[in-house]
Amino acid sequence: MCASAKYNTRGPALIPRMKTKHRIYYITLFSIVLLGLIATGMFQFWPHSIESSNDWTVEKRSVHDVPVVKLPADSPIPERGDLSCRMHTCFDVYRCGFNPKNKIKVYIYSLKKYVDEYGTSVSNTISREYNELLTAISDSEFYTDDVNRACLFVPSIDVLNQNALRIKETAQALAQLSRWDRGTNHLLFNMLPGGPPDYNTALDVPRDRALLAGGGFSTWTYRQGYDVSIPVYSPLSGEVDLPERGPGPRRYFILSSQMALHPEYRLELEALQAENGESVLILDKCTNLSDGAPAVRKRCYKNQVFDYPQVLQESTFCVVLRGARLGQAVLSDVLQAGCVPVIIADSYILPFSEVLDWKRASVVIPEEKMPEMYSILQSIPQRQIEEMQRQARWFWEAYFRSMKAIALATLQIINDRIYPYAAISYEEWNDPPAVKWSSVSNPLFLPLIPPQSQGFTAIVLTYDRVESLFRVITEVSKVPSLSKLLVVWNNQNKNPPEDSLWPKIRVPLKVVRTAENKLSNRFFPYDEIETEAVLAIDDDIIMLTSDELQFGYEVWREFPDRLVGYPGRLHLWDHEMNKWKYESEWTNEVSMVLTGAAFYHKYFNYLYTYKMPGDIKNWVDAHMNCEDIAMNFLVANVTGKSVIKVTPRKKFKCPECTAIDGLSLDQTHMVERSECINKFASVFGTMPLKVVEHRADPVLYKDDFPEKLKSFPNIGSL
Repeated sequence: MCASAKYNTRGPALIPRMKTKHRIYYITLFSIVLLGLIATGMFQFWPHSIESSNDWTVEKRSVHDVPVVKLPADSPIPERGDLSCRMHTCFDVYRCGFNPKNKIKVYIYSLKKYVDEYGTSVSNTISREYNELLTAISDSEFYTDDVNRACLFVPSIDVLNQNALRIKETAQALAQLSRWDRGTNHLLFNMLPGGPPDYNTALDVPRDRALLAGGGFSTWTYRQGYDVSIPVYSPLSGEVDLPERGPGPRRYFILSSQMALHPEYRLELEALQAENGESVLILDKCTNLSDGAPAVRKRCYKNQVFDYPQVLQESTFCVVLRGARLGQAVLSDVLQAGCVPVIIADSYILPFSEVLDWKRASVVIPEEKMPEMYSILQSIPQRQIEEMQRQARWFWEAYFRSMKAIALATLQIINDRIYPYAAISYEEWNDPPAVKWSSVSNPLFLPLIPPQSQGFTAIVLTYDRVESLFRVITEVSKVPSLSKLLVVWNNQNKNPPEDSLWPKIRVPLKVVRTAENKLSNRFFPYDEIETEAVLAIDDDIIMLTSDELQFGYEVWREFPDRLVGYPGRLHLWDHEMNKWKYESEWTNEVSMVLTGAAFYHKYFNYLYTYKMPGDIKNWVDAHMNCEDIAMNFLVANVTGKSVIKVTPRKKFKCPECTAIDGLSLDQTHMVERSECINKFASVFGTMPLKVVEHRADPVLYKDDFPEKLKSFPNIGSL
């Protein structure tokens, strides 16, 4: 008890003394550990670069405070320019290295003022346009301020306009750059190359191996796959707001707005105007303007004064002729107006032609064919003209409207060369946003070509045409790749034939009875569909041969996200009625294929049944029409791609069918189908259908070749 009492009296006394003695030590140790953890966390989650903290802009670096660099008269001058340069010979891709984001890093040299040995400035102060370009780069995901991480180097020396340069001294300034190394991996931007009297189509400043983003390349000076052809920026893009104008016919058919044209060109244009009257308008510089009126914003014809560039919106086609330089700023003005440019400049490399499909937005005519311009343009279908008008305006919005757009498109092209496996696709470069969002890739996650061994499932929608149905089953069963045949019995008042009466075929045959008579039943995702490919076929399509069906399946295997069918149809814009109409006559174009016989992926059955926008599915069932048009809309909207028509057949013929039997022969059929197109376009909020002018035929279809050596000899002709 005594010992216990003694311990109890000492124990409590020791603890306070230990705390007093070591408290500061433990607190200090804990604080150090805590601060270390905080610092470690901040290092892990804080950006490892400070690229955005020191963006390049002239506003942040006054041109009056920049360092001055004196260039001795004997300073080295780069070689003139290696015309044999290509990315694999003059560009060091190893500087770019591995980048998890697949983005090149671009370094902008600090701004300096270069003077000759007499103290005279080598070039004028940096232009507003070049400042905007450099600022756009510094604000982009391409930019780095770490010179050691850079893949591409952009000088702060402004060479946009050669007229403002001293050629020799500018070249000497380039050679002074710290990482110049004969211009390797350096990018120069120039929009106005050459000078009088020759006006070379590329920058005259010696630049050795440097890449050139130039605004007036010809086929003689452009280094394919190395240089980048860029537009000549139009200052009016930032000054004039031209609201987008819808496609369609306009007041003038052809308009020319360029001033100071070569006399021979002007004579040819005036002759064109004299021959075709008021549909052609040839404008020139105004000589009778009042004082203070901006001449650059006006154009005249005789005594008439027109606002420029607004007048460009009054014409369907606008002429873009070469001047002293190949590249002309008027091209940008024309695109902004939604006018289709008619480019007459032999050997001109169009802006961003490496990635942009100019056939979709312009007409290129050789200079020698100027007198034939009117007849050439008249031969273009109105629908194609309207598509070109839309595309022209979108090209301007995406790639021409600002120095920022030009700079970023240029860097993206170079980026795609260095990281080709992550390059932007043709569709992303060329499709307007209305369709671009839906055309990212094949939505089916299939192999590039689905295996042939799986085959396809044929789905036959029928009501009570038993004799015709049996003939269809017999014919379809001859197709080698048929895997299963599914009959959708859509008649609730009549039982299907007994099992013993059905044709005996080599593949499983399944009959599915529906609860209601709906056209949408043909597109239901039945559990019995085990293959990826589906052939939808009507019960009266007895004219298709097994060769035609097998060939259609082979084409689908190469394009599994498309509708692949036989008779094609077209949608047209009716300018008088101001709405869409359905066209079934033979034309050079198709935008739909009838699903009375068409291959598609079974995934679209699910989309049709459960994801069809609005009330389209119910509308189809109520009207007993247009389920095929609805499926065409759906597939085009999801994929952003056109249908594929196969073989020459343009019509379905049923010899035994009468007007009473055939739904499509009803007098109101065409009117209703036009109503369907307008209804569906309204629900989708756009017109997703794509017009094409091609079809797929077997390679040896028309060749004078023994039939027994052809893979598909029995192809119908109607």
